Amino acid sequence: MLPPECRSYEDLVRDFAWDIPARFNIGVAICDAWAERDPGREALVYAQEDGDTVNYSYGDLKRLSNRLANLLAARGVRPGDRVGVLMPQRPETAFAHIAALKLGAITIPLFTLFGEEALEYRLNDSGAKAVITDFSGAEKLEKIRSRLPALTTIFCADGECPGAEDLAAHMAGHEETFKPFDTGPDDPAIIIYTSGTTGQPKGALHGHRVLLGHLPGVEMSHDFLGQKGDRIWTPADWAWIGGLLDVLMPALYLGVPVVACRFRKFTSEAAFRLLQDQKIRNTFLPPTALKMMRQIADPEQRWELNLRSVASGGETLGEELIDWGRKTFGLTINEFYGQTECNMVVSSCSRLMEARPGVMGKPVPGHRVSIVSDAGEELAEGTHGNIAVSRPDPVMFLGYWNNSQATERKFAGDWLLTGDTGLRDEDGWIRFIGRDDDVITSSGYRIGPGEIEDCLIRHPAVAMAGVVGKPDARRTEIVKAYVVLKGGIEPSDELAEEIAAFVKTRLAAHEYPREIDFVDTLPLTTTGKVIRRDLRARAEREQ
Repeated sequence: MLPPECRSYEDLVRDFAWDIPARFNIGVAICDAWAERDPGREALVYAQEDGDTVNYSYGDLKRLSNRLANLLAARGVRPGDRVGVLMPQRPETAFAHIAALKLGAITIPLFTLFGEEALEYRLNDSGAKAVITDFSGAEKLEKIRSRLPALTTIFCADGECPGAEDLAAHMAGHEETFKPFDTGPDDPAIIIYTSGTTGQPKGALHGHRVLLGHLPGVEMSHDFLGQKGDRIWTPADWAWIGGLLDVLMPALYLGVPVVACRFRKFTSEAAFRLLQDQKIRNTFLPPTALKMMRQIADPEQRWELNLRSVASGGETLGEELIDWGRKTFGLTINEFYGQTECNMVVSSCSRLMEARPGVMGKPVPGHRVSIVSDAGEELAEGTHGNIAVSRPDPVMFLGYWNNSQATERKFAGDWLLTGDTGLRDEDGWIRFIGRDDDVITSSGYRIGPGEIEDCLIRHPAVAMAGVVGKPDARRTEIVKAYVVLKGGIEPSDELAEEIAAFVKTRLAAHEYPREIDFVDTLPLTTTGKVIRRDLRARAEREQ
């Protein structure tokens, strides 16, 4: 753990050293280790939308995961086999991962909103032998089962249904004791599929050490997570690295109770109510969630919140959201940065440093992060280039599953290229500019869309915004904005001109949107990021 008594970022970096043991298993570390010391300690809280709440201790998780591990072994799942987990935030999702990892298998988190084609590709590519799911997932799997030759077993947490067996009924017949498989930190543990701008999704394969690699960034972004009374929740699905390895697994490792609640439909009111009713002390709120919650008037007067830390990542936070967070939560939102292949490598920490709106933070202790050229040469301070992470690094992926060529293309020498661009200032702060293909080139200027989007949402009429470059014969590209207005506000040409002028006077004459379209919704990824490539394609069709 990072020393919470640390007074400065410099001290934190100077005193840090990795402690990666020769043998390490994520399932044991986040469950059995605590169950042996303090079996009654609260581990997981299942807060259901109907108001019912069920609590699970570390002892409970150990017994349940042991039974499931024995069941999977009885069905022929062996170390190295792949096990899909297709469920939302619920207890079975947690102990399914724990069970498979203790067995030495490789888990594949799968998002519940995936369609049949997305599931078929991931399960075939990984050669998954078993899947643990719910009614909704089982229904999808039944339709594609004949095209999944490696898949021999499907268990359903909601009971028996066509093509799937009753998970609880089959677990009941197995022992509550299980000897975990002896794994090393570099042994494969988790495959998380990540989508790029082209081609099929790639499976980022992580070793058991990935949990240890995440810890410094998780602790730093939550002002030293693991303090007495800490209790964490996120709306981010546990099928993504942001929910699974930024919240669920590290919190369990640190002994911090995790509240599980995945709303059928995320609403700002429900989120504020949960933060209040479950006495949440720590939360990871993606920027899209923050932007939605920001539309509630005076939430601090409607709900009694007692948060100690709020972290956010995925899109750069601007001054508007930072200021709103201070007013609403009474604290500064910490921003962090990473990606599925190499996560939580940059962070801010309000305990140690003042936030700089629009700037992500500094490299997390233990990670060497820099700005490099396409050839992997470090660039001078203030120079625009690739955000890159040096290997070896315990949080870094082992490689892409069944795709060595893509793995090689991810690196320039010993630098992992994130595919994002940014710059580093003289104090070591790293600023995110955008995905390499998000950067707008207009009249010779290179313009990042994030700063413009942040400025747009500061306008009182704007709820959300997406900014891209639209091809232009004279300027190469012009800045084009797609804007979602707040409820009750009608679009008009006059309002578009007002919003454009709002940006022009606050940023720069070359950065304001020369075209604004009002839209009902923006295309978003399953993790809530604006899909700018869809907006770019739309802008190109408009010519």
